[in-house]
Amino acid sequence: MSLNNIWIRRQQCPCGDWKCYIRFEGDESSCLVTKSELDSSTTTTTTTATDDEAFEYYSAFARKSGFSIRKARSTESQNLGVYRRDFVCYRSGFNQPRKKANVEHPRERKSVRCGCDAKLYLTKEVVDGVTHWFVSQFSNVHNHELLEDDQVRLLPAYRKIRQSDQDRILLLSKAGFPVNRIVKLLELEKGVQPGQLPFIEKDVRNFVRACKKSVQENDAFLSEKRESDTLELLESCKALAERDMDFAYDCTSDENQKVENLAWAFGDSIGAYSLFGDVVVFDTTYRSIPYGLLLGVFFGIDNHGKAILLGCVLLQDETCLSFTWALQTFVRFMRGRHPQTILTDMDTGLKDAIAREMPNTHHVVFMWHIVSKLASWFSQTLGSHYDEFRAGFEMFCRAGNIDEFEQQWNLLVTRFGLVPDRHADLLYSCRASWSPCYIREHFVAQTMTPEFNLSIDSFLKRIVAGPTCMQLLLEEVSAAASLAKQIPPRFTYPSLKTCMPMEDQARGILTPYAFSVLQNELVLSVQYAVSEMANGPYIVHHFKKMEGECCVIWNPENEEIQCSCKEFEHSGILCRHTLRVLTVKNCFLIPEQYFLLRWRQESPHVAAENQNGQGIGDDCAQTFHSLTETLLTESMICKDRLDYANQELSLLIDRVRNVAPANCLYQP
Repeated sequence: MSLNNIWIRRQQCPCGDWKCYIRFEGDESSCLVTKSELDSSTTTTTTTATDDEAFEYYSAFARKSGFSIRKARSTESQNLGVYRRDFVCYRSGFNQPRKKANVEHPRERKSVRCGCDAKLYLTKEVVDGVTHWFVSQFSNVHNHELLEDDQVRLLPAYRKIRQSDQDRILLLSKAGFPVNRIVKLLELEKGVQPGQLPFIEKDVRNFVRACKKSVQENDAFLSEKRESDTLELLESCKALAERDMDFAYDCTSDENQKVENLAWAFGDSIGAYSLFGDVVVFDTTYRSIPYGLLLGVFFGIDNHGKAILLGCVLLQDETCLSFTWALQTFVRFMRGRHPQTILTDMDTGLKDAIAREMPNTHHVVFMWHIVSKLASWFSQTLGSHYDEFRAGFEMFCRAGNIDEFEQQWNLLVTRFGLVPDRHADLLYSCRASWSPCYIREHFVAQTMTPEFNLSIDSFLKRIVAGPTCMQLLLEEVSAAASLAKQIPPRFTYPSLKTCMPMEDQARGILTPYAFSVLQNELVLSVQYAVSEMANGPYIVHHFKKMEGECCVIWNPENEEIQCSCKEFEHSGILCRHTLRVLTVKNCFLIPEQYFLLRWRQESPHVAAENQNGQGIGDDCAQTFHSLTETLLTESMICKDRLDYANQELSLLIDRVRNVAPANCLYQP
């Protein structure tokens, strides 16, 4: 028997305080019926579709009125099954005397039952083949006082601990927090007055006691199953490697030879990385509950704007050491080539690992990961001012340059009293990784668009959607990758909109996805005015908006053009400002170097295979291998040589990547 594997979103906050956690959308939804909702409801319903629906309705009515209910007698028959349900007031009937335990001082508990006659009886009937439950008896006459709203919520029937609160309580309990401190911490986190939680300290104590007993009983079994299931997953990797020579995998083990970390990459993923490995997304959103493993998935973006799987890792923890191993293994799978840019969530351990293992790679944090954490970080601190803070945050994220960002940041944190604040300090310390004005010169292709984020999210949900056993994870990832490949590109070539020669030129070179992005910039470019400065640059601004102007430099001799907005450096597609200047200067065609290989219609590595049969000849490969061995030997003599070689190789790879196929050495 295998464990059902359930994936949840990581909740640990990147601020480093283990007591701090991230609440995702839906965590704070209340499971209680509010008084206003009840006031708008009716109490005249006499028929329901199910008895459970009637119970929920009567329970809501009872809470509003100041009491709770319980299920009493039910009657069933062979033909109809259960055909009568009796719901009564929680104080209905009388307590039956129990046989006292053989102890010196037995506990005497006073019963709350006092023979109350409030009730709701239901009877089931089948009319025209449809089942209905009818109210056969109803009485709202009580022989006891009804409770006020602040008292009725403390009745056992209404004291519920939601799943998100259960997870938080268990985390604090494992860390050694006593129950009374756990309750106080939850009150602080939720911003409620003491005693206003939907449960009391006794409920927390009982929950912790029950969980500890369950854990003690199941720990041995779970540990054994985790080990066996993970070993089966490793054996699946070994079997696949025997069938597919291009499949790569690796793992680490502890002192007892138990699998700690596991990584793998499919052969076609390694091939795709040779072309689309300039930008890598490393997603670490999900963690397995029963196995305690973090799922890390490496993605790329192809020339059609689709997410492509590059590799997967399972990590035992979220430390810098584990992330370092993951990055080292991934780079080794990809033949030692580092990406230009890697995009991740905000995580200090991962940040340190990237700085250590990929010193020449730009690290970018997705903006939507930052925005998703703002409510957890600041809503409680700022209270009613949070929405205003959120609007101010989004506004200064549009700062045009670093100086403007720094100025607006200081104004924002001072205005809302966030000096000092550990989360504000964390955001500021990592600003070079997420602020648009800092990362504008980093190449990210089109990975920061909402469409690409949705494609990654849909891929991950195919893997984590339902409970499955760990040893099938390899098959699930493979199936999800195959399904993603079968999905046709979202874009087809749109019709020409400008009748400009450069639009027709781009349509014949770029994929439909890349062309649609460029075409949009081309259409918008006609709304911009161009002013030529005396010393050569061009100032480009929107005809209605004088602010936000851009500076474009055009060198007609070598056909090089640059814009201060850095859009080409950021996405690999020319911006509206440069296209406008080219048009004004009567350049009817876009210079060839501004059609990056990664956005072209045919993948260059596929074309090379078609042209060269087996690819590069054995003699050339041997010569190249000899050169790399010599370079490695000379570079390892001292650290200065190694650093210099790394720097120059990174530059060389960038140059080689942008060499057009027509200029390659090997021709048919």
